[in-house]
Amino acid sequence: MITRRADGYEIDTDPDRLDIDLMHNWLSTDAFWALGRSREVVEQSARASLNFGLYDAHGAQVAYARVVTDLTTLAWLCDVYVDRDHRGSGLGTWLAAAVRDHLAPYKLKRVLLSTLDAHSVYAKVGFVPFPDPEKLMIMGAVQ
Repeated sequence: MITRRADGYEIDTDPDRLDIDLMHNWLSTDAFWALGRSREVVEQSARASLNFGLYDAHGAQVAYARVVTDLTTLAWLCDVYVDRDHRGSGLGTWLAAAVRDHLAPYKLKRVLLSTLDAHSVYAKVGFVPFPDPEKLMIMGAVQ
């Protein structure tokens, strides 16, 4: 466990606690950026990432985020998802803050993310719009 709230929610980076089947359901059926993603891809991407599971007071996973990083220069925060039944109580902001705080000692040059509709959540923990978006490029399908 890396942090706990007074209401019993906790965030943990232990990959053995992750509920891959649940994460697959969330991402493949409800996350616009990952619709149709296979269970194998969810599992493989989790294995290759730094994972943050968020759990309720009973230990059930209720949110997830993963970070793709070299822990030296760069990190990409992605697949942030809060179960619909647990939204509205600040869990997304708390999860993003926990990721920020966990990465802080590495003094990374950049922590990036892409969001369609949660700019205000990430702004609360220090994310800002990319200053020169014209410098960014992408290879592959844009979803």
